[in-house]
Amino acid sequence: MSGFWSWWVMILVVVNLGITFFLFLWGPRAKVPTLPDGTTGHVWAHGALREGMNRLPRWWLIMSFSMYLIGVIYLVKYPGFGAHEGSLAWTSSGELARDRASNATRLAALQQRISQGTIESLAGDREVLAFGQVQFRDNCAACHGRDARGNPQLGAPNLTDADWLRGGDGNVILTDILDGLTGAMPAMGEQFGEQGVENLANYVLSLSGAPHDAAKAEAGKALFTVCAACHGADGKGNQAVGAPNLTDSIWLYGGDLETIETTIRDGRSGVMPAWRHRLTLNDARATAAYVYSLSHGHPAGNP
Repeated sequence: MSGFWSWWVMILVVVNLGITFFLFLWGPRAKVPTLPDGTTGHVWAHGALREGMNRLPRWWLIMSFSMYLIGVIYLVKYPGFGAHEGSLAWTSSGELARDRASNATRLAALQQRISQGTIESLAGDREVLAFGQVQFRDNCAACHGRDARGNPQLGAPNLTDADWLRGGDGNVILTDILDGLTGAMPAMGEQFGEQGVENLANYVLSLSGAPHDAAKAEAGKALFTVCAACHGADGKGNQAVGAPNLTDSIWLYGGDLETIETTIRDGRSGVMPAWRHRLTLNDARATAAYVYSLSHGHPAGNP
């Protein structure tokens, strides 16, 4: 702060404090002309309301003067009176530096735990989960949602259930985060024809006990042998290739007849981007621990 502005601020402070102090001394003793009935003569509502005149309450004077003294003490101890640094030598930059140093110490200890623990053990550490939750919301929530319940329109799976395309152990989740995934469901429309697509979709619905046309499902059963190469003859999927289980009621893009027909006819091509070049290994490990905790009963709901 330049000398001019320092003096300008000090003059303003002194003038304001001086006026305030004067008012404290003069206010309780000021004589305001009043009428014999004790009012000032100001009236409203055609005389129904009259302005009275009473002394300031003692409690108000004591509280206000206490605030005045606190303000003076503050200017002595902290910056505010021009270029005066304050007796405590406090600065916002100094407090920021201390907070950053304290945070760095805590973060170093946290990073060490993240680097040494397994994903499964880290999923029980509330500080790790809090750190992983921030990473998840910054990098993953755009597709999977802030609550991690997925988005069928994008083919982003729900991460809070126990249904996993490639397995839900910690190392698999970490690998998927680091290296990403590319899912490919080939288009079968030309091969099966429109009627075949409809029949096969009904058969797929039958696998999970969903409402379907039994006759069409029976006709589509023979066509499913083509799908069994990935989904298995029983339709329970294959985690080695990321083929989903078709016998449960969990669907990546939706489980209604029309959506299933679209999937069979046109195929699907879901992409989970690789985060290896954006996240550090510890960031990815903490994120994996958070994702793991969502479906394994660890305290990730409000870390």
